[in-house]
Amino acid sequence: MSKKKNVPKKSTAQSGSPKAASLPRWLSLTGMHTLLLALFAILLYIDTCGNKYALDDAIVITDNMFTQEGISGISGIFGNDTFYGFFKEEGKANLVSGGRYRPFTPAMFALERQFFGETPWVSHLINVLLFALTVALLHRLMLRLLQPRFGKAQTAFTALAAALLFAAHPVHTEVVANIKGRDEIMALLGSLSALYCIFRAVTEKQYVLLLPAFLCFLVGLFSKENALAMVVVIPFALVWFAKIKPADLIAPLGILVVAAGLFIAVRAAVLGGMGLGDPPRELMNNPYLKLENGQWVDFTPGERLSTVVYTWGNYLRLLVFPHPLTHDYYPKHIYLMNAADPGVLLSILAYAGLAVLAFAGLAGRSLIAFSVWWFALTFAMVSNLFFAVGTNMSERLIYMPSVGFSLACAVLLWRLYNWKKVAGQQAAIFLLAGVTLLYALKTATRNLVWKDNYTLFTTDIQTSPNSAKLRNAVGGELITQSVGEKDEQKRTQMLQEAVGHLREAVNLHPDYKNAWLLLGNAFNYLKQYEESIAGYKHALDIDPGYQEAINNLGITYRDAGKFYGEVQHDLAKSIGYLEEAYKLRPDEYETVRLLGVAYGIGNNPRKAVEYFGIATKLQPQNADAWFNLGLAWHSAGDAAQGEAFIQKAKELDPTILDKRKEQ
Repeated sequence: MSKKKNVPKKSTAQSGSPKAASLPRWLSLTGMHTLLLALFAILLYIDTCGNKYALDDAIVITDNMFTQEGISGISGIFGNDTFYGFFKEEGKANLVSGGRYRPFTPAMFALERQFFGETPWVSHLINVLLFALTVALLHRLMLRLLQPRFGKAQTAFTALAAALLFAAHPVHTEVVANIKGRDEIMALLGSLSALYCIFRAVTEKQYVLLLPAFLCFLVGLFSKENALAMVVVIPFALVWFAKIKPADLIAPLGILVVAAGLFIAVRAAVLGGMGLGDPPRELMNNPYLKLENGQWVDFTPGERLSTVVYTWGNYLRLLVFPHPLTHDYYPKHIYLMNAADPGVLLSILAYAGLAVLAFAGLAGRSLIAFSVWWFALTFAMVSNLFFAVGTNMSERLIYMPSVGFSLACAVLLWRLYNWKKVAGQQAAIFLLAGVTLLYALKTATRNLVWKDNYTLFTTDIQTSPNSAKLRNAVGGELITQSVGEKDEQKRTQMLQEAVGHLREAVNLHPDYKNAWLLLGNAFNYLKQYEESIAGYKHALDIDPGYQEAINNLGITYRDAGKFYGEVQHDLAKSIGYLEEAYKLRPDEYETVRLLGVAYGIGNNPRKAVEYFGIATKLQPQNADAWFNLGLAWHSAGDAAQGEAFIQKAKELDPTILDKRKEQ
């Protein structure tokens, strides 16, 4: 008889380490983890329900004509560029490169408007709940992806850590705390749902799940275009984590391509093409322009690439160290860079390192490599490398790519956890808890900043003082707040502060027509009419058809005319301004009335008769207009005509004589 050889038992935990960590009870409660993660996300952002509408909420909610119509506006939302409902003019919706077609979330806002009115807390709450659902789904997805290849301990720890870091990361505050950020939430939620359903359909042979996968992917696509990256990411994930034959990819890849094709076809039909024409020639919508010899020209290819690569480095920095945060990275907060800039060189080195990790891990299908590929494939859509996205950088743009970052961090923590038994486990748990706590504290403080436009703008200007757009936004918000301010001294102070910010805006961007317009507005409220007129004229030099500047210039001419007539008693200057106002606003009753008064005081009764006559045509039921015309005819020497018009005034208002005596 031969003796049996002692054969070591095979380990069932494929941890990639010769000594896989055991699975403690707290780590085995994955169902509880999912629930607690969702609750954590809710608690982290529930305070945003007290915030108001802010930033781009006006574009898709408060000032969007389709959203304001409720259910009846949904057809307009799906039938037009997303910006059309805000601008309400053909052509203006294409101010950003490629146009925007993201109808799903505005349709949600329309429903909220229909059933709840303008109640921002409801929309904020929905954002919070959808984000919590995303965190929970991310956790379940990670469990599903990792389990076939890795042990229970590694799967449970990695999925928990990745979802926890994703939930707490402060860079997501722009997405969750700003209602408009729901497009990012729904794009990722739809994409993760599609991946989850497809993975189960393929690995469990439950092909009925391909239908919900198709529908979920459509939701993601119609929420935001960057979900298109999932056409590559999802098959990539299937190959990476599941043992499948090439034939098994046909059905899932087919539904992804069909969904993407349907979205692209609808988008092209609505926008009138693919929308890939030349980018706009305005710095706030095309950050890759520079001013040379009074003309805006494109960055050179080297300058553009250097600037783009520099922003890539900033994205990595924010993922690793999310401070300081700001909603505004517009020029010249980030502007023209060159290849020799240290920030550009560091970014090149960082991404070269990531590329090495990504390609080196292909053969072994390492989790770190997959994390890098997730980041790279989803980031490519918003990187500005292949096509312009309308802004050089924004924190919301790394919402989807940050899944890859969170997973990579979780993998590194697992390696620490599995390194030296108790010491490694304690160190990993301590580090995960510490980073999560710091992230959560930063998120909580950042949520407060998103309270309203005033708080957001006046806070972030400390971080982005060289952004022309934010300078303009702060100035505009200070003007808006000053209108309701009853304390005259404080009101004046706010307007003067607004002027300071707006002057900085036009120093940074001399052709910023909206900043010149707002400067005109601020000076108008300060009764500095010459400066106000100069501001509007600057705006009109940039855009002669700028209707708002034309309108406001007419108002300022009228106000200046009234001021110089009633306060300064400079009749010639008063009439000069009023005549200019009349040229721009010939149908405005008050301008015409003031001209009649001014010419009457100036002993020119015939001109007074002329303008008071126009006033009666503009407001034929206005008794004062007829009375003024009667007085003008008296002054012109025609008493009979004058009495006739005064009698007309008495017929319209029998008390007009008493009112005149009181004046």
